[in-house]
Amino acid sequence: MTTTWKNQTPPTAPFYAVIFISRKGENLEGYEEMDVRMMELAQQQEGYLGYSSVSKPDGGIFISYWQDEESIQKWRIDSRHGEAKGKAKDWYAYYHSMISKVESSYIFGEQL
Repeated sequence: MTTTWKNQTPPTAPFYAVIFISRKGENLEGYEEMDVRMMELAQQQEGYLGYSSVSKPDGGIFISYWQDEESIQKWRIDSRHGEAKGKAKDWYAYYHSMISKVESSYIFGEQL
């Protein structure tokens, strides 16, 4: 698992997590390039806090962390992000996206 925080330290709760679970399809033309581009753009968005990711060749789980729901909404409607989402049914055999509010957060038993 990879976890990266925008300011090198985990945020203090509350914050939000967008959880994206996926299984890749067979047609992945342009996927890698778009994935890199979306990661770069997401990290530039106001309210972006970091991400955690676990991946295998056939899919994975990607969790992005956000300061608030407004930040998530702005990223959701970004036209460049919309372009990537428009290809989701081509690239994925399955995907599930969820938004959760993180009420508390602990690292090694210490609350943040």
